[in-house]
Amino acid sequence: MGNKNKTISFRVNEDAFETLREIAEERDISLSAVFRNYVEMLVAHDGQVQVVPEHEVDDSETETSSFPPKVEVPKSYVREHERLELEAEHLRDQLDEHRRYVTQLSQRLEEQEGGEDVIQLEELDGEDEEEPYRLG
Repeated sequence: MGNKNKTISFRVNEDAFETLREIAEERDISLSAVFRNYVEMLVAHDGQVQVVPEHEVDDSETETSSFPPKVEVPKSYVREHERLELEAEHLRDQLDEHRRYVTQLSQRLEEQEGGEDVIQLEELDGEDEEEPYRLG
């Protein structure tokens, strides 16, 4: 059946909202991503997530892992991603150019239709069905 995304809506006071916005800016993610990360963590740990202020966190844990966690990505992956972004941009430019060309041709065709009779092949199909075409 597939996984459908659902929307959750709730209200928070202005101070809490500003604090959440600051957290999102610190992590360089959207406010929605902050909530999605929290919900995913809550679901993954069966609701057993406890929010603890940083100054109360055991120092032995912070030495081994930092929050937010950092992942090293190979340079080849970054280069490939950049290459694909450039290629996608190039393809978008080509698509825009093609659309402009098609629009120009359509306009030219409309201008020509005013002066000449244009016969559509579909119109010819029904007229002479009794005479078969012969070669040679």
